[in-house]
Amino acid sequence: MTDRPDADVCLIVEGAYPYVVGGVANWLQDLIGGLPDVRFAIVAIKPDVTPMPWRLQPPANVVSVTEVSLAPGLEVVPRRRRSADVAAIAAMLLAFLEEDGELPLAALFKALTASRQPWTPAELLSHPVLFEAIVAYTERTMPSASFHHVFWATRTLLGGLLAALLTPLPVAARYHTISTGFAGLIAARAVIQYRAPAMITEHGIYLLERQIEIMMADWIGSPAGQGLTLDADVPGLRELWRRAFRSYARLCYDHCDPIIALYAANNAVQARLGAAPDRLRVIPNGIYLDRFADIPVANDPVKPLVALIGRVVPIKDIKTFIRAAAIAHRAVPAAQFAVMGPLDEDADYYEECRALVTAMGMDDAIRFTGRVRVDEWLPRIDIVVLTSLSEAQPLVILEAGAFGIPVVAPDVGSCREMLEGAQAGDGHGGIITPLVDPEATGNAIAGLLVDPDRRAAMGRVLRERVKRHYDQTTVIDRYRQLYLPASATG
Repeated sequence: MTDRPDADVCLIVEGAYPYVVGGVANWLQDLIGGLPDVRFAIVAIKPDVTPMPWRLQPPANVVSVTEVSLAPGLEVVPRRRRSADVAAIAAMLLAFLEEDGELPLAALFKALTASRQPWTPAELLSHPVLFEAIVAYTERTMPSASFHHVFWATRTLLGGLLAALLTPLPVAARYHTISTGFAGLIAARAVIQYRAPAMITEHGIYLLERQIEIMMADWIGSPAGQGLTLDADVPGLRELWRRAFRSYARLCYDHCDPIIALYAANNAVQARLGAAPDRLRVIPNGIYLDRFADIPVANDPVKPLVALIGRVVPIKDIKTFIRAAAIAHRAVPAAQFAVMGPLDEDADYYEECRALVTAMGMDDAIRFTGRVRVDEWLPRIDIVVLTSLSEAQPLVILEAGAFGIPVVAPDVGSCREMLEGAQAGDGHGGIITPLVDPEATGNAIAGLLVDPDRRAAMGRVLRERVKRHYDQTTVIDRYRQLYLPASATG
């Protein structure tokens, strides 16, 4: 790196910090605040140029925040560009959607920035030569697909790729991305541009989460006869999206070291997706137990409270929780249920959930609180429930454990390891249920509601496990050693 670093670490995050509260955003806030002597720059990726309010205020050791819009404005400044140059760039761009051979990231970045007037995403996306290249690509790979759908999908994916490569980046001693996808592309670009090291911490496996969303999305058209399968023989629009995100993940893993997951099973997934085994590390989520030490319990013994703490979005499968709550409520009519998390991230899905509550006759028993301060609500909660389709190592389980609350969760991510321990005989801090199973979830909730002694025993087990294995001070120190290796050995 020839430039003098403006920051020790540049954190690259997509769709979270500082725009939302909870999950990865809160994890980042704790990480930054726990390392006050490390200077951080933030690259915050958002969908488009529309201003987004910050829900979290960065600590004083954040020296800059750079916002990257994946759909940049299309104001085009006319410039004389050679058609041959555009055609060469178009061929390299489309290579990211085909996954054949080596992906030309370094060559593409050089082509985009070599001239005295670097390209802008808008002028490339609006250029007729790129349009012609997309037409030829569609005819070659998806002749039966709607060109309208293919064009806009391709434009969206390439627009994000161009934004990742062309937005000015802060200069840092090292780069740390919190996912693959467009954030991972920016990390790979930083390695090429600044010759600085990059690393990744995946809380969930971003590629798999995007595949779930692509499979479920009703806004992605598909050629007749292809359906929604992930392994369709004929490439279609869904496969276009999957190929792009596989390419982006591959580039990220190729340029990052270490490649961190929150638990060993996800390291195995990363290896299967192309990560070099010798770069894999595990650093779990952590929690400051002292934060909950002096908060008195405020349960209502007459009306026990069961809570799902999470965003109201499809991947959290709030509908399974609602159906499970109805089953548990029939067994324990006094029980109350709450969904605690943002309601504005998918307004249509929230309305569907509200309608389901009414259809199940649960308007008096289930409430949506919106965003909450978790430490203000945990003293009132008797059982925490997760019904997510995908999780890594949910912070909410650590928070529940710190307060001695048992958890009902699906068998995804590290939920089983967190609730049942890594070895036989470790004791259970909750109940694991099958994925998308309202009956099993409802019965598990009901079983704990009618047995306060079992609830208390599971809460004690979970609290002790969190204390032993998930101390945040230890976690922060491991990142300090990665960020400032000289100080770790000096």
